[in-house]
Amino acid sequence: MTMQTVGRPTRPEDVQPLATGFASLTGGRGLLQDEALIFERDGWNKTGVDLPEADLDGSDLGDLARAAPIGLPGLSEPEAMRHYVRLSQKNHAIDLALYPLGSCTMKHNPRLNEKMARLAGFADLHPMAPVSTVQGALALMDRLSHWLKTLTGMPAVALSPKAGAHGELCGLLAIRAAHEAKGDPRRRVLVPTSAHGTNPATAAFVGYSVTEIAQTDDGRVDLADLEAKLGPDVAAIMVTNPNTCGLFERDIIEIARLTHAVGAYFYCDGANFNAIVGRVRPGDLGVDAMHINLHKTFSTPHGGGGPGAGPVVLSEALAPFAPAPWVVHGPEGLTLVEETVGEAAQAFGRMSAFHGQMGMFVRAYAYMRSHGADGLRQVAEDAVLNANYIKARLSGAMTPAFPDGPCMHEALFDDTWLEGTGVTTLDFAKALIDEGFHPMTMYFPLVVHGAMLIEPTETESKQEMDRFCEALLALAQAAKAGDVDRFKGAPYLAPLRRLDETLAARKPRLTWKPSSGVAPAPLAAE
Repeated sequence: MTMQTVGRPTRPEDVQPLATGFASLTGGRGLLQDEALIFERDGWNKTGVDLPEADLDGSDLGDLARAAPIGLPGLSEPEAMRHYVRLSQKNHAIDLALYPLGSCTMKHNPRLNEKMARLAGFADLHPMAPVSTVQGALALMDRLSHWLKTLTGMPAVALSPKAGAHGELCGLLAIRAAHEAKGDPRRRVLVPTSAHGTNPATAAFVGYSVTEIAQTDDGRVDLADLEAKLGPDVAAIMVTNPNTCGLFERDIIEIARLTHAVGAYFYCDGANFNAIVGRVRPGDLGVDAMHINLHKTFSTPHGGGGPGAGPVVLSEALAPFAPAPWVVHGPEGLTLVEETVGEAAQAFGRMSAFHGQMGMFVRAYAYMRSHGADGLRQVAEDAVLNANYIKARLSGAMTPAFPDGPCMHEALFDDTWLEGTGVTTLDFAKALIDEGFHPMTMYFPLVVHGAMLIEPTETESKQEMDRFCEALLALAQAAKAGDVDRFKGAPYLAPLRRLDETLAARKPRLTWKPSSGVAPAPLAAE
């Protein structure tokens, strides 16, 4: 292997221009190792473990017995360890640097939470264990429910939804059940233009038609348009608050009043609850249902498809329709209401086979207990403070989408400042990879042209945010100076260069085929 040429010094005074013609001031990649696919390693004729000979020859398997090599390479323990460590170094991670994805809340996951989730009494639970043997787990679920209801000012909560969109489905199913119980099967849902894409998708999945509500010039719901589109056929409105533009809906109480006046329910997308937790109770605003992403607000891990958790809090009007199961106190301790009879006769059914994501419940409850009520309030305050600090630092070089007034938990910029530079939002984001940072959310929300959405969360220090801002300011200066090549070819220093992401999504290569000189070893029996 030839000497790597992608190293970067960590001290600014030692920086030399790279082969690309520019100097990078952040990070250090000189010690990172190249790594082939595990199937391409020279390990087909060996194994890292010794296994005893099988007592049986497999003849009882008939035509199910394997007749060809298994197709797995063999690695020693050091080789396996180094392989995965090297791969991990090619990924950005929240444990490496700030993760600025707006509308995703990629915050630090405290190790204390992980330790609690790995306690044998929680980690080894089986969903079908007798209730008498899992009293501690049920007690934790009960206390978590209490905190969620207290923080939101809502009387009921369903823990079983597995993620935000699953929570949306839960809330809308409860709304549909409530209308049908009244003999009023409404079939229309109102959704603002800045909503998360899952909102209209969920409404359509439940069987509703979707009507879009316009947005004002300052990024909020257009009340006049809302009033014009409300009617006796509207089942619900779905509003994200704070919204996807990073702004608090200051007319939220009036939105709730108008919605309730026509007999509809108010569904709030709680993905951004991180910005108001401990400060605002959604129940006080007139909300009837809201999902809470435990993996955004209460630090449980998310990304890569899970694990996630999206409990849904419900108003008094919707509480009777909450899905089973839920925890109740009985004469012999805690138990679960699992059948839709008795007190659960109006429940619309179940959201999942069992009781939810226990590991996420433990992590979220540990986060709540370690912070306390005052600490959770500070979570929201620090998240908003950090976002406004980034907005203030970058506003001189980049154009805020909504410059008047403060933002909430995320700062939103448009691409006006890139006009005439030959550099696009995508180019700018790719160049940020060369600075050792994951790009911000790009081109979302759709209501802002060339959007760049940045969310630092409350877990970032001023020093880390300054590192991030300095990288963005340097890139902005380079773009305005006409250094287009720096952006059009970026990223230069990533393991892979710019990819055709559309082609990759439509025609993914999900299997590996051996090339000449790389092939599985034959079976010993052959």
